[in-house]
Amino acid sequence: MIRKKRRFFGKQQSVVFPNRLNRKFSAAALNKKWVTDVTYLPIHGGFVYLSAIQDLYNNEIIAYHVSKRNDLSLVMKTLEKACDNREVVKTLIHSDQGFQYTSRQYSKKLEQPGMVGSHSRKGNCLDNACIESFFSHLKSEMLSLQCPETLDELHRAIDQYIMFYNHERSQKRLGDRSPVEYREAIAA
Repeated sequence: MIRKKRRFFGKQQSVVFPNRLNRKFSAAALNKKWVTDVTYLPIHGGFVYLSAIQDLYNNEIIAYHVSKRNDLSLVMKTLEKACDNREVVKTLIHSDQGFQYTSRQYSKKLEQPGMVGSHSRKGNCLDNACIESFFSHLKSEMLSLQCPETLDELHRAIDQYIMFYNHERSQKRLGDRSPVEYREAIAA
């Protein structure tokens, strides 16, 4: 017997912003363009979810959060960390059209002064290529060296990798400097 697929229709309508980033992956200053997404990471017996926000000025990961659940709370905590750590002035924040990023609560948060929402076109991962690239590096460089078995081990591995990525991992686009080295050189 073949069962008919039941589709879920949410009670609230999605909020979709125009694609204001439009694949312009460079920024003239810090905190002008941020990109964000969620990825899953394997752990013994299942998966956990990593939400991260990257500043396109220097590709620095400015906030991240890990959770056992891929839900709105994961994304909101990451955004709150970014807003607490950085000055938000006319900051464009770009994401895909995942359910968290099109929720009313998320769009309300972006209505705060200083934030402008932007969404990729539906089903087009290239519109968010920078954060996708970061996740690819994290998975290939971190998980190829170790496969964490516990949530604590995974947290430590993510913390160490992001510290390495921000402070040591050089990037051609940044003149063979790390994101933090680039930021500090420009500020000097």
